[in-house]
Amino acid sequence: MIRALIIVDVQPTFCEGGELPILGGDRCAEDIAYFLEKNRDRYRLLITTQDWHIDPGAHFSATPDYVDTWPPHAQAGTVNARIHPALQGFAYDAAIRKGHYGAAYSGFEGMNDEGVSLNALLTGAGVTHVDIVGLAQSHCVCETACDAVKYGFSVRVFSDLTVPVTPELGEKASRVMCERGVALVRSCDARW
Repeated sequence: MIRALIIVDVQPTFCEGGELPILGGDRCAEDIAYFLEKNRDRYRLLITTQDWHIDPGAHFSATPDYVDTWPPHAQAGTVNARIHPALQGFAYDAAIRKGHYGAAYSGFEGMNDEGVSLNALLTGAGVTHVDIVGLAQSHCVCETACDAVKYGFSVRVFSDLTVPVTPELGEKASRVMCERGVALVRSCDARW
């Protein structure tokens, strides 16, 4: 089996002090960095995804409903759109950016700077198993995991390396992922 790790949207914009802060976002970034230090060699590919909004239209709103519309966040080229500082010291195989001109929750909606999609990168490297971590468990992690299943990958989300926007939304996302065939496990319980 060939594994990839996808680190979803761990950006300052979604952490404490950012435009759309998630409680525990900074700690999640630090925990993922610790996991990488111990487990990088288990993965054929190490991929990050980022919200990277250039002009996302109605995705941004001055009066957001926090369902379909949001305050401006992850604006392309800004410090808060970059990878979280805790994760900047690692060598990544690809950076997938999404949401340039509209809403995009799944990493499978984005592409790297060469225009290659996440699915093409994974299949091109012979990846069969995908582990997913990052922000937010209730939104972009859930959507990326469900799409990974749809594309035929065996998928795990490490529940201790992601946090939801709210506990209630996290519970809902967990149910959705389980129904779609995503395995939710703690990273310390992962079987290799």
